[in-house]
Amino acid sequence: MSPDLTFLASPAAIESVGTPWLWAGTIGVVLALLILDFAITRRPHEVSMREALGWTIFYIALPVAFGIFLWTRNGTNTGMEFFTGYLLEKSLSVDNLFVFMLLLSAFAVPAALAQRVLLYGIAGALVLRGIFIALGAAALATLDWAFLLFGLILLITAVKLLADAAGGHEQDVDVSSMKSVKLLRRFMPVTDDYRGTKMTVMEAGRRALTPLALVVAAVMATDLVFAVDSVPAVYGVTGDPFLVFATNAFALLGLRALYFVLHAALSRLVHLAYGLAAILAFIGVKLVLHWAHGVWSGVPTIPTAASLVVIVVVLATVTVTSLRATRGQDQTEIEPAN
Repeated sequence: MSPDLTFLASPAAIESVGTPWLWAGTIGVVLALLILDFAITRRPHEVSMREALGWTIFYIALPVAFGIFLWTRNGTNTGMEFFTGYLLEKSLSVDNLFVFMLLLSAFAVPAALAQRVLLYGIAGALVLRGIFIALGAAALATLDWAFLLFGLILLITAVKLLADAAGGHEQDVDVSSMKSVKLLRRFMPVTDDYRGTKMTVMEAGRRALTPLALVVAAVMATDLVFAVDSVPAVYGVTGDPFLVFATNAFALLGLRALYFVLHAALSRLVHLAYGLAAILAFIGVKLVLHWAHGVWSGVPTIPTAASLVVIVVVLATVTVTSLRATRGQDQTEIEPAN
């Protein structure tokens, strides 16, 4: 059995490098950073490129340092799994940014409030993914066919992504048709304009929602959809719930700043959907092979190092091809392609 598959040896016992102190320390750091971000965005302001770059560098250096710590503390295999899972989650989070960008535009969110909305989306994503990670760990510990199920979910998602990209479907947002928006409007009135960072205000003697509450609800609804794909994907890299949580947390924490750094470039990544489809399909096949290997040892498996190489090569390829395809085009020509 390869080192990659040690966590499959016994479905009832999942090995983890996450000691109680490591769990507590990591969760404490994540909560502290979230509180810091909420404090920073308490007073709405437009984010400068210098500010966004500074926070982006910090949120990239943090997981790199943590990965090196895990590598030296727990060995090469653990370090490799962390960095592979982090890179996978970071690439999927860029797709989150596309949807966040569309929602901010559809709800006409003022520039000064954009980072506040993003922060609510990140906090919601962390909570939802924490729940899915716990459910995934429970499934792997009790169900022999959990890896097969996760693999099929990713393969179906990959096919849908590829079909949408090949069909030239535009990513757009119809605010009035969103279920979360309809539900909120059914129970409470909504103001016509934003009221700073407030999500509810008193108007004409009644409690009313502001548009900020609607966009936050919409962002959190999309978080649920992304969690369904993201958590099974990283479980295809590592079966350690702690590493799954850490890679998700570190990938999400830096999205607020990364959004403002990549905002202009996001619309140029026209081939990203093809790359994500290829990555999800690859991880899906890896999960199915892991399941099949447990049934018949003659079935080959895919090591983590190969997964890392595939993810890096695919992301580099679609980035280069996207930039070449959009070279010389202006913003209005590029946006419909996304």
